[in-house]
Amino acid sequence: MAYTDYYKILGISKTASEEDIKKAYRKLARKLHPDLNPKDKEANKKFQQINEANEVLSDPEKRKKYDQYGENWENAEQFEKARQSGAYSGERGSGQSGNPFSAFDGREFGDGQYSDFFEQMFGSGARSSKAGGTRFRGQDYQAELHLSLRDAVKTHTQTLTVNGKNIRITIPAGVEDGQVIRLKNHGAPGVNGGPNGDLYITFRIAPDPDFKRVGNDLYITLNLDLYTAVLGGEVMVDTLDGKIKLKVKPETQNGTKARLKSKGFPVYKHENSFGDLFVTYNILIPQHLTERQKELFNELSKMK
Repeated sequence: MAYTDYYKILGISKTASEEDIKKAYRKLARKLHPDLNPKDKEANKKFQQINEANEVLSDPEKRKKYDQYGENWENAEQFEKARQSGAYSGERGSGQSGNPFSAFDGREFGDGQYSDFFEQMFGSGARSSKAGGTRFRGQDYQAELHLSLRDAVKTHTQTLTVNGKNIRITIPAGVEDGQVIRLKNHGAPGVNGGPNGDLYITFRIAPDPDFKRVGNDLYITLNLDLYTAVLGGEVMVDTLDGKIKLKVKPETQNGTKARLKSKGFPVYKHENSFGDLFVTYNILIPQHLTERQKELFNELSKMK
């Protein structure tokens, strides 16, 4: 019968504290509990293993005995008798190499909760039934929800499917790319009456072909013909809630920015609060000029 490395089963070191053991056990138990893996025999077997490891390492007396004999566990009973008779002082001789833990190679379980290794080292009277009844919080779920920029500009509802369950949620206007929201108790069910986990939704917002978003501000490039740039005038500008008229000052230079206050993105969960829209002018040079137009430009060039 192979020696069982309880430390390796829980993924902890030999110097682990009681709190380290408790945390490691709870983490694995949430993942491997039979209620969450009803048809997974391997997970059920591992759950028995971590229960047994926890049973030994969380009990100071059992852990002391386990640490003391290590791979020499088969001689534990003889050592104990020798100790009680005074023939064994507790110091290992040259034939005993301390406690070198071998790599965990699995163990065989019978119909009960504990392995033969446990039974022979600690006896059937050492069994405990409390491990299987521990309450555990359910696992958290993670999901992604993809939106367009124009979807994110308004409060609306969507339905997403998580683990075969349809969940209808209200998405507030102004959510950002990468933003995470939590839906409490929409994760995996708890174990042994424990609370449900939570659902964490990460929003992924695709780039828009027209608008660039930076925080709550929007940026757009507007082509402006040369004549309007020189003489001034009015142009129509696209915003997320329709077109508006914008005045252009005479002698506007290429790359000039105009700011439209409160025409940007809605501020998340701040009703009637918006960022700004910044318009950058891209002045277009006229092409395919007629001879007369070229003459006029020549005349203008001589007047400077």
